[in-house]
Amino acid sequence: MFEKVLIANRGEIALRILRACRELGIKTVAIHSEADAEAKYVKLADESVCVGPAPSSGSYLNVPAIISAAEVTDSEAIHPGYGFLSENGEFAERVESSGFVFIGPRPETIRLMGDKVSAKEAMRAAGVPCVPGSDGALPEDPKEIVRIARAVGYPVIIKAAAGGGGRGMRVVHTEAALLNAVATTRGEAFAAFANGTVYLEKFLENPRHIEIQVLADSFRNAVHLGERDCSIQRRHQKLVEEAPAPDLNRRVIQRIGERCAEAARRINYRGAGTFEFLYDEGEFHFIEMNTRIQVEHPVTEMVTGIDLVQEQIRIAAGEKLRMRQREIETRGHAIECRINAEDPATFKPCPGRILAWHPPGGPGIRVDSCVYAGYTVPPYYDSLIGKVIAFGDTREQAIRRMQIALSEMAVEGIRTTIPLHQELMQDARYIRGGLSIHFLEEKLAAREQAEKV
Repeated sequence: MFEKVLIANRGEIALRILRACRELGIKTVAIHSEADAEAKYVKLADESVCVGPAPSSGSYLNVPAIISAAEVTDSEAIHPGYGFLSENGEFAERVESSGFVFIGPRPETIRLMGDKVSAKEAMRAAGVPCVPGSDGALPEDPKEIVRIARAVGYPVIIKAAAGGGGRGMRVVHTEAALLNAVATTRGEAFAAFANGTVYLEKFLENPRHIEIQVLADSFRNAVHLGERDCSIQRRHQKLVEEAPAPDLNRRVIQRIGERCAEAARRINYRGAGTFEFLYDEGEFHFIEMNTRIQVEHPVTEMVTGIDLVQEQIRIAAGEKLRMRQREIETRGHAIECRINAEDPATFKPCPGRILAWHPPGGPGIRVDSCVYAGYTVPPYYDSLIGKVIAFGDTREQAIRRMQIALSEMAVEGIRTTIPLHQELMQDARYIRGGLSIHFLEEKLAAREQAEKV
């Protein structure tokens, strides 16, 4: 096992990794920007290194500074968390060529799955069902693009091969709008990702967002840990997640999980990974793989009892998986609400000083956060300030516990999305379950229309 790990991230995930390391007896090094000097994870780490100014381009994305921090602190491994450099194959390669262990997949695997075109090709070869669409990148020939779209059937969606986070995609409902949409998406993709490659998929009108969690070691052992439902989204950003997904056949989940585990073995995957699917009319359609720990990993931990971050670290240290598929059992139900420093009506970021912070407690409640009373939420990064996770023996109990937890939670000094989550947890349609990815945006649009009237 490692003696010292550098955490190349910030916020709640940095603290989450730090705690996992401490439980394993590993010393920690926290990197931070000038804006995060007073962060909780910085204070709790064994050592800390400032890697640059507030903007992430000069700090959390500053590869030479991060490598230097690992060198001067005699760290053995680097955990990238999520976001920032976590799915950057060049960073992973630089970490390993500098003599450190990257706690994540191999660089070539990150590149393979980071390009959506090559990822779909790899999944088709592994027998994982994909969304119908172009067989690889769209060609330059306009007539061929039109032919492909006609064969798939409208509406279609144009996606950037290097896209992510909801960026680099455009829905097309008619042939007249197709070629202009392709050209525009190519331009946006090149500007955002320095890669103008795009591909085309059938646009599924009312799907759910279901993902499968896997763990794989360096010896081609792989298991799946069930599914999460992440359909409560706004602008492709998840706000509420739960495990297991309500109203899905357990045999179907087992079959798709086994295919994902087999795909992980085929691509020689290492570490924790997530296969993301659109689920529509009883069918799973692969859309992408996230080669890192997910924001929503706690709900899987709650229902399986497996610490995913610790397993990442063990695998990176060269250990074999400690569990076999038949030994993995899920129990109960877990729901996660992402608490963002945003106006709950307009979603405008609300950085600033937190005057009071009272997280909830009680049976089945977990809060992952690094903020505290007196902490100033900086304006430079993602607005996530914490996650509330509620576990129950049943989904109904988990919802009720979440309702109570949100009613007890108090954050003063800044606006947060707590009121929106309270509204969601009382919504009869959410309580019934099985909602599509469009539910929240349709709900918000209807509310806005009602207010105008």
